[in-house]
Amino acid sequence: MKKQVYLYDTYEKKVKEFKPLRDDEVDIYYCGPTVYNYVHLGNFRPTITFDLLTRFLTEIGYEVKCVSNYTDIDDKIIKEAQKEHKTEKELSSFYIKAYEDCLNKLNILPLYDHPKASEYIDKMANFIQQMLDNDTAYRTKDDIYFRVSKIKNYGTLSNQNIDDLEAGKRIDVNSQKENSLDFALWKLTDDDGIKFDTILGRGRPGWHTECVVMVNNVFHQPLIDIHGGGFDLKFPHHENEIAQSEAINHTRLANYWMHVGFLLTNGVKMSKSLGNSILAKDVLNRFSGNAVRLFFLSTHYRAPINYTEENLQAAEKQFNRYYQTLNKAIHQLDLHNLTCEGLRSEYYEEFMDALAHDLNVSNAIAVIDRLTKELNGLMMKKDKDYDQISSLTFTYQKLLTILGFKLEIKHLTDEDKRIYNLYQEAREKKDYETSDKYRSHILELGIL
Repeated sequence: MKKQVYLYDTYEKKVKEFKPLRDDEVDIYYCGPTVYNYVHLGNFRPTITFDLLTRFLTEIGYEVKCVSNYTDIDDKIIKEAQKEHKTEKELSSFYIKAYEDCLNKLNILPLYDHPKASEYIDKMANFIQQMLDNDTAYRTKDDIYFRVSKIKNYGTLSNQNIDDLEAGKRIDVNSQKENSLDFALWKLTDDDGIKFDTILGRGRPGWHTECVVMVNNVFHQPLIDIHGGGFDLKFPHHENEIAQSEAINHTRLANYWMHVGFLLTNGVKMSKSLGNSILAKDVLNRFSGNAVRLFFLSTHYRAPINYTEENLQAAEKQFNRYYQTLNKAIHQLDLHNLTCEGLRSEYYEEFMDALAHDLNVSNAIAVIDRLTKELNGLMMKKDKDYDQISSLTFTYQKLLTILGFKLEIKHLTDEDKRIYNLYQEAREKKDYETSDKYRSHILELGIL
C-alpha cells in the first residue's frame, strides 16, 4: 500500500487526500513558457515545484508522466519575430534552447513529453469544430469565440462570480462578441503572422485552446490527475481550459488543480510587463542551480517568495554546507574502502511524511539539518562508528536527491589515499614538517 498523500486542490479550495485515476500511474501537466524571449526567474518556480512532486511520487512507487508545453504560437512571438527579421519558428527554437539550458542547470528531470502548440494545429481545429457543432462556440466575421454562458460553473476555479465579471467588463464597440467574457478560440486572419490552413479556415488558435487540446492528446484521455502552473494562470487561462473541457468532455480536465505562488521583487510580482523581471539565465550565471532550487524550496510552493541577492547567497551557503558534509562523509568511507549503505528509517519516514502533506519542504529540510548535525558530530569523534556514518551518509544522499539537488560526488583516488596515509604516518612520527607538506591537499579533500 502506497503512502497517503495530501495536496491542496485549488478547484475545491482545500487540502485533499490524493487519489489518482489509476493505481500505479500519475499524470501531471503544467503550463510552460511562451517562447518569445528569455524567461524570468519566476517562470521556474512551477517547474521546480512539479519536478519535486514528480520525484516524490516516483519515490513512493508511482509511474509519473509529467508534461509541460511550449507555447510557440502567440502574438508576442509574431511581434518579436518581425522585429528581429526571423520566422516564428526560428525565434521560438532559439528561446526553447535557452530555456532548456536553464532546465539542465536546475537539474530538472526529463519530461514524459514537451509538446509544442504548433504540433497540434489540426487537432485544435477539430476540437473547436466540435464546440461549433454543439453550440458552445460561434463564428463571427473575424474570429471564433467560446460561449461562456453555456458553462454553469464558470468561475469556480478562480472563485469569481460570473455576474460580477460581466458587470466589470464592457464589450468594445467594434467587437463581434456576444458576451464580454467570451474568449477567442480561433483567429481568422490575413495578417503577416503565422497562419494555418484548417477546416476552420486560414488562421491560428487562441492560447486557451492550445493547452486543453495538448492535455487530451498527449495523455489520450479527457481527464488527468493534476494540472497546474503559476497562480496568475487561474484566471482566465485555466478557467477557460476547464470551460472548453466541460463543453466537450463534461470534465474539469484535472481532478487536482495546483497553483504556485508568485516570485516577488520588493513585494511586487515579478513580471516582464511590469519591467521588474530578472532573467533566469543571468541568475544561473551568478548562482548554482542547487542554490536557486533551495531558494525556491525554502518557502511553501503556494506562498509568495521575495527575490533578493542576499536570499540567493544564503541558499548557496546552505547548500554548500550540505554538499561539504556529504563529500566529507563519503571521503571518510573511501579511506576505509567502505560504501554508504543502510537507510535510516527514522529520518527517511519523517522526511517523506513532510512531503506527503502538500509538499511541506520546510519540515523536510529540518530533517536534513538534523541529519547534517549528527553526521558532522560522528565524523569529529576520535573513535568513529563507520557503520553509523555509512547509513547516515546513504540516507543523507537519498534525501538530497529526492529534493532534486545535483550531487557531483568526487570519490578519493588511490593517490589521494596514499597522500593521506603519508600524512598520518608523519603525524604519528611527530614529523610535522613532512605532515604540513601534505596538509593542504588533505584539507582540499575535506577530510580533516
